[in-house]
Amino acid sequence: MDDADRAASASRQPAVACPGCDLLQCLPRLGPSARVRCPRCGEVLATAPVDPIERPLALTVAAAIVLIVANTTPLMGLAVAGRAAQTTILGGALTMWSQGQALTGVLVAICAAIAPGAYLLFMLAVLTAVRRPPAPPWVGTLLRLAGHLQPWAMPEVMLLGLLVALVKIAELATVTAGVGLYAAGALPVLLAAIAVSFDPGAIWERVTWVGNETPPRIAPR
Repeated sequence: MDDADRAASASRQPAVACPGCDLLQCLPRLGPSARVRCPRCGEVLATAPVDPIERPLALTVAAAIVLIVANTTPLMGLAVAGRAAQTTILGGALTMWSQGQALTGVLVAICAAIAPGAYLLFMLAVLTAVRRPPAPPWVGTLLRLAGHLQPWAMPEVMLLGLLVALVKIAELATVTAGVGLYAAGALPVLLAAIAVSFDPGAIWERVTWVGNETPPRIAPR
């Protein structure tokens, strides 16, 4: 392909504004593991993961399993003065609610269980639907909803609080880490891996618009 062909191909691509300096530029189609930087400020404009569908799907399935384990098995066990107790994430949120800390209990339930669960459910639906393009139009709606839910999925904050509480309680009682605690520790790692390997641009390319048209390639920002 000569320079004229490259210029013609680039002119057919939509213009993308650099998030760092607002320079408008047309991006070429990217090969596997390719990355495009802004020529003015060096900001990364687009990346092309090696496997934008299957790898995020596998990570999402693993994260969903880990989330179920984290919410259905005990986080830790406490033993003091011959008495023992254990609880789960949702059990702790319910205890906060019953003890008058309703707002804290609701936030824990949303950020540690409901939001991550809904985010992973939407991601599973999106990634499963786009495996055989063209994907149905409702995939775009679920992808937007997943993007809104992602900031609310904060299991790492809950994990940090658990570790702080674990250190303080260990001075007063015997603490035993449960399976749920290990699952809660693995969940933030899997969510971060999904975010790194997932390419929204690859999803939008496979979505069918109204009138059975496929959208033009739009580089992710």
